[in-house]
Amino acid sequence: MPPVAITTKRKARLTAEYVVVFFGLALVYNLLARGTNPIPVLLVLGGASVVYLLRSTTFDRRSLWRPEGVRMRPILALWAVTAVAAVIAVVVLLPDRLFVLPKEQPLLWLAIMVFYPLLSVYPQELVFRAFLFERYGQAFGGWTVAASAAAFGFVHIVFGSWVSVVLSAAGGWIFATRYRRTRSLLAASVEHALYGVLVFTVGLGQFFFHGAVQA
Repeated sequence: MPPVAITTKRKARLTAEYVVVFFGLALVYNLLARGTNPIPVLLVLGGASVVYLLRSTTFDRRSLWRPEGVRMRPILALWAVTAVAAVIAVVVLLPDRLFVLPKEQPLLWLAIMVFYPLLSVYPQELVFRAFLFERYGQAFGGWTVAASAAAFGFVHIVFGSWVSVVLSAAGGWIFATRYRRTRSLLAASVEHALYGVLVFTVGLGQFFFHGAVQA
């Protein structure tokens, strides 16, 4: 079915709401709770997103999973190129951090490999892909991928580094593009998980760990 046109007034209202939800609340969290574990908040937001999506009359519930949308060849091809670039960057810029987590804290690294996709990745995809596309897709149209990437990048200010914001925005663009093409939150989550595993394995985890802010 063709998308339903919305009025200019509603588009402006949704755009303003998007700014408040994804930028305003991120600033509030950064001011009041920076350095704390964001997982509990993320789980609540993910749950709220599910409630909204299931109540929406236009949302295709199959998008929450849709395993047939997972095409590993293109996902792994882009990931492999990124992995090589990431290792080279760490070797050149942060040589003492290369593979530091699996080498020095293998149990913590293993726990991240297991629980990160479940407790962090899928809830993030619920909020920044499924909810954002469903709620604000009409307002942004062809710019929805950019809106998703911008929001996803900005929220990572809570980790206290511009590196976190830039890398997350780039990742957000990849994951949002995957979701737009496949309408599979599983596909976007698998891709997101692969990049997260890469980050914590090669030595960039310090830019995505709330404890690093406190340190």
